[in-house]
Amino acid sequence: MKPAVLALADGTIFRGRALGFEGETLGEVVFNTAMTGYQEILTDPSYKGQIVLMTSTQIGNYGVTPEDNESHRVWAEGFIVREAASCRSNWRSRQSFEEYLIEHRIVAIQGIDTRALTCHVRDHGSQMGVISHLSSDDDALRQKAKAVPSLIGRDLVREVTCSEAYEWTERSIVMDSPRGKSSIVPQDIAQTPLKLVVMDFGVKQNILRSLVDLGCQVRVVPASTTAEEIRRLHPDGIVLSNGPGDPEGVPYAIETVKQLLGWKPLLGICLGHQVLGLSLGLHTHKLTFGHHGANHPVMDLRTRKIEITSQNHNFAVGLPHKEDGCTTLKSQQFDSAVGRMEITHRSVNDGCCEGMAGIESPILSIQYHPEASPGPHDSSYVFGQFLEMMKGRG
Repeated sequence: MKPAVLALADGTIFRGRALGFEGETLGEVVFNTAMTGYQEILTDPSYKGQIVLMTSTQIGNYGVTPEDNESHRVWAEGFIVREAASCRSNWRSRQSFEEYLIEHRIVAIQGIDTRALTCHVRDHGSQMGVISHLSSDDDALRQKAKAVPSLIGRDLVREVTCSEAYEWTERSIVMDSPRGKSSIVPQDIAQTPLKLVVMDFGVKQNILRSLVDLGCQVRVVPASTTAEEIRRLHPDGIVLSNGPGDPEGVPYAIETVKQLLGWKPLLGICLGHQVLGLSLGLHTHKLTFGHHGANHPVMDLRTRKIEITSQNHNFAVGLPHKEDGCTTLKSQQFDSAVGRMEITHRSVNDGCCEGMAGIESPILSIQYHPEASPGPHDSSYVFGQFLEMMKGRG
């Protein structure tokens, strides 16, 4: 196999074997602790600008299935694995993992010590890197890695959002392996359809499917859509989707949300949660190595219950108090332009704000992914809570 090199901005070099499309790629190196879901991860627009390191030792053993994509293309800049499976075994599989990487021109590397790389990122933080199949000049690759622009302040949303508004009608698929086929989740047609506008910051398709499963009429609009344009659509609720990068890099979206606060029920997910936080007067900050994986414990501070969540973010929301250093598992309230708000969820691992709710306004937001694709379904109830919030405003 052809050799490949991973060079980090701090000068660290890892050597391995070429995987996927032959070439060179640049991005921020982050690690993901999910054991499955590599296809969903690659096609998640939230990974725009990033090279993803999978901590699970073998990736690709169940192949690739078109129905599992989270968007119309791969967004990750590159991929790092310990071992890529040489064969695939799954009744739904249509393509091998490496064939998929090559088709989508994804430069990847395998055969490196991913445990050591994970520890390095955890200890020194996420940083820019370069994967190269074309060069073995360590010094030149180090310089390339150092020259990669930081994600802080960059507007990556403009690169992943839809170009024009569209209606989404597709529902979720239920796997039925004994019969070798899949079926569609039945929609609850007894309820009156509620109209939803989804601001597309890089939305995952499984979020849209989950909303349609509940009987909602879903219209997806570009991230640059103004508050006035959204008002003219007369929705029953608004969803602020997930997406890549720094929330402070999308001031136009923050301004739109500010103008929509208190008008209709709002649900923020991941980047949408952060944009909502900024619109409420909170601040955001970059985490050392972020939260990426399908096994992150989060506490509901109102019930003290723990749910295992799927997450993908490098930035977090913080309260406007010096004592809030993302280290406490206690409920806190703060004032906003639309009345009192409450921090409802925090990460058990590091205390980061993982959810907010309006006490006096119909606002709900979470830092993690309730659609959990990939991941556990502990948090799927959030969609139901938002549905009831919209009904209560009818």
